[in-house]
Order: sequence, then structure tokens, then C-alpha cells
Amino acid sequence: MTQVTDHGAGVWSIEVPIPDNPLGHTLVHLLETGRGPVLIDTGWDDPASWDTLVAGLGALDVSVADIHGVVITHHHPDHHGLSGQVREASGAWIAMHAADSAVVRRTREAEPGLWLDYLADKLARAGAPEEHTAPLRTARAAGRTSRLPGLRAALPDREIVPGELLDLAGRRLRAVWTPGHTPGHVCLHLEEAHPANRPGNGRLFSGDHLLPEITPHIGLYEDPDDATVTDPLGDYLDSLERIGRLAPAEVLPAHQYAFPDAAGRVQELLAHHEDRLTGLLALLAEPLTPWQVAERMEWNRPWGQIPYGSRNIAVSEAEAHLRRLVKLGRAEALAGSVPTAYVAL
Repeated sequence: MTQVTDHGAGVWSIEVPIPDNPLGHTLVHLLETGRGPVLIDTGWDDPASWDTLVAGLGALDVSVADIHGVVITHHHPDHHGLSGQVREASGAWIAMHAADSAVVRRTREAEPGLWLDYLADKLARAGAPEEHTAPLRTARAAGRTSRLPGLRAALPDREIVPGELLDLAGRRLRAVWTPGHTPGHVCLHLEEAHPANRPGNGRLFSGDHLLPEITPHIGLYEDPDDATVTDPLGDYLDSLERIGRLAPAEVLPAHQYAFPDAAGRVQELLAHHEDRLTGLLALLAEPLTPWQVAERMEWNRPWGQIPYGSRNIAVSEAEAHLRRLVKLGRAEALAGSVPTAYVAL
């Protein structure tokens, strides 16, 4: 049975499943407006996910054809995957921050095998063993690229401008740029009184930026054509503090469940990442590659039990933390090291 939750004052959430993923589902939010219903995120591009979204809307006496617009918190396929199908069925507009729109455009325009090449080379530079990169090169040689997510994601037709109110009749929904999880991630601040009169400043649709129990993945921003040395973890920590100061009465995230006390959760996440950086510094008493760092970091299970794809994510997260340490002047990359190794200062 499709799970639909009424959050009050014309806001609902629909649990849309993510196939074969421990997260279980994406919370797609529906917001009533004077021009028709607007979705915040849409869910994964999968027939079962689509059927669940349609059923959830139907439980609210809404047809997909009624959807007026789609606001995307970020480009990941569990959030943006069904946007194109919603637009085809309804004529709705799709809005996204320009930085994430650029990712969608780049992914659509690139030859699919480029991403396998890029990932294999990136992992090799991070110190991944040959047995880990070999399957990527094999898939590339065999042309097995059709299952890569995001290759056909819909191009947005509106830009979300940070700090501005979205053009939603009868609602005050303001975009807050919160990079880190992706370069163009946005939270959406509903600047209206909480329907249960909870203390605080309205409600916040937080996407993946702020979740009640999960620490969002912070890895490197992926752009094969851009050599800019970004600092996603630094971006994320700055964004967290900005949301903490906003002090919404309630957070409506894209996973798990709605919760109060955004400021308290922000402090927990800031402390978590500071602990992680401190632990990494201790590891870097000797030079280590990002792969070796990831092997030694604490995860939700031992390294030997982490699935193949999750290891790629773990290495990217290790690299983001290493970049933060370098930017803070607490570690450095050893000149000439191949693969690149880092050491504490």
C-alpha cells in the first residue's frame, strides 16, 4: 500500500520506492498552489516507482496530468529520475539549480563510456587495486553502459535562483543554496506559519542535506572536463551552519521522516565530520592513498563486507575529507606520488 502522509496546510509526502537500495524510498512532497499541485522531487525512474507515485497522487485525488510544476532539490536519480515522465504526462515545468542542471546536461551529452573511463582512472589515481578497476574497463570494452543512472535525465526548463521566492501562486517558498551533497543542492524554505504552531521559522524541505538519522554522502563533484580543485565538505559544512541559523520549526527531508530541531541535528553533523577529520589526521601519520584511507575509516560495516559500488562511494568520501584537510593546512599530498598519497602536517 502506498504510504501518503498529510503534513498539514496543503503539504503531503508520498513514499516512492528506490529499487534495490537500503534507503528504501524517496519522500516526494506535494505542495498545493493557486495554479495547481507542485511536486518537490519525483523519485527513481523505475516502473514500480512510477506506479507508486501515480497511486499516491490518486489517494490525494490528484492526477499526474494535474501537476503544475516540479521543483528538484538535486540531480541524483532517486530525486530527479521521474521528472521527465511527469512533464510528459502533465506539461509541468521542471526547476533546478544551475550547477546541477549543468551536471544533467553534461551527463546527457557525453558518450556513456566516458563515465566508466573516468571512474576507472579516478579510482586508479586514488590507489584502487587492479582487481577493483578491471570490471569497469571490462564493462567499457563490452559497451555495457545502458544501465548507468542519469543518462536520460530530463533537462530542467527553469532555474532555481538562491535567495529568491519560487513563482508559486499563494505560497512563499524560498530557495536556499546548500552545496555539498551535490554542487547545486537546494533546500526549500516554506516561509509560512507552521500548521501546528510549533516554534520556529516555517518548514524546510531539506532534500538530502539534512536527514534525521543518516549522514548524507559528501564526495567529490564529478566533472571529467574540469580540473578545478573543489572542496565539497567545506561547502557542506558552511551550508549546514546556514540552515542551522534559519531555525525552521520542522524539517521535511527526502528520506526517513519529518523532524523538529534542525539546529540540533546540524550540530550533530558538524561534530561528526570534525571527529572524522580528527581520525583521518591520526591515520595520516604515515602516507596513505585515498583507497588506503577508505579501507581504514569507520563505516557501517567492515571494509571486507562493503559492496563493490559502495566502495567507490566510500573512496570519494575519503577524498572529500582529505581535500578539506589540505585546504585547512592540516595535511598535504606528497609531490610526485603515484597514486597520490597524503600525509598529516
